[in-house]
Amino acid sequence: MGFRDFCLLSAVCLVWGLNLIVTRWVVADAGVPPIFFAGVRFLGVAACLLPFLRPVPSNLRMTFAIAMCIGAAHFTFLFVGLANAEASSVAIVGQLGVPLSTLMSMAFLGEIVGWRRGLGIMLAFAGSLLIAFDPEGMNLSLGLVYVAISALLGAAGGILMKQMEPVSAFRLQAWVGLFSFAPLFALSALMEEGQVNALIDGGIWAWLATLFAVLGVSIFGHGAFYTLIKRHPISLISPLTLMTPIWGVVFGITLLGEALTLQLVVGSAISLGGVLVIVLRPNRVLPEAALGKKLGDPS
Repeated sequence: MGFRDFCLLSAVCLVWGLNLIVTRWVVADAGVPPIFFAGVRFLGVAACLLPFLRPVPSNLRMTFAIAMCIGAAHFTFLFVGLANAEASSVAIVGQLGVPLSTLMSMAFLGEIVGWRRGLGIMLAFAGSLLIAFDPEGMNLSLGLVYVAISALLGAAGGILMKQMEPVSAFRLQAWVGLFSFAPLFALSALMEEGQVNALIDGGIWAWLATLFAVLGVSIFGHGAFYTLIKRHPISLISPLTLMTPIWGVVFGITLLGEALTLQLVVGSAISLGGVLVIVLRPNRVLPEAALGKKLGDPS
């Protein structure tokens, strides 16, 4: 990989890591209801990528199912999790998508996993459990449980994507956005209140955060990442994407004032070490399992 492509990938990972902090601020500090904010974001993605809706996918039912997994359902749990857990912890626990994708490729696609990846999977889960465990209350952080569920849904979406015809990242994102915003708004109407006023009260920063999520993360981030995937093998790119959770932890501590605890440091080292073992051992039937982000995932 050349220096320019490495800098581009680093910028993408930085944007993805910063996005967790921006979203955490919107749904926790600014008080914008998380499901509503997810709906606003997907509406923006659908509007920006409207030209990519053509041609219509041949299997709209499969596309809808994928949109629910990596779109509406995934973001419901992720954003509710971010509203109830620190962004630095979410950055690490969110990487459970890698071992979960590997486990699902074993169950549904016949992937064979050796002892090294098996050890990596156990380490990834053990580190995440350590981060999520509250020793004072002797229970798990509910917010991080939501994040783990969102990772499971994203992994399921990756398995479904394997069953459909190949599509470009922007085309898939356009349909995910189109299918996701209405269910999210409907769910928000049932479960949340004061949505519009909260977004207005958030001021210019809340609107800038929305623009950043749509244009910076979905358009630039995934567009650039898809370009890099076409230029370089996944086995080269996937270990480097671990810069994303590292940036998430760094930004969470420096920008949001989150505490750097021994529990977070040790848990992060164990979990990311396990993820690294997994991504360094190629997946035969689902190479994308090594990526913390799926190509069509607008996060």
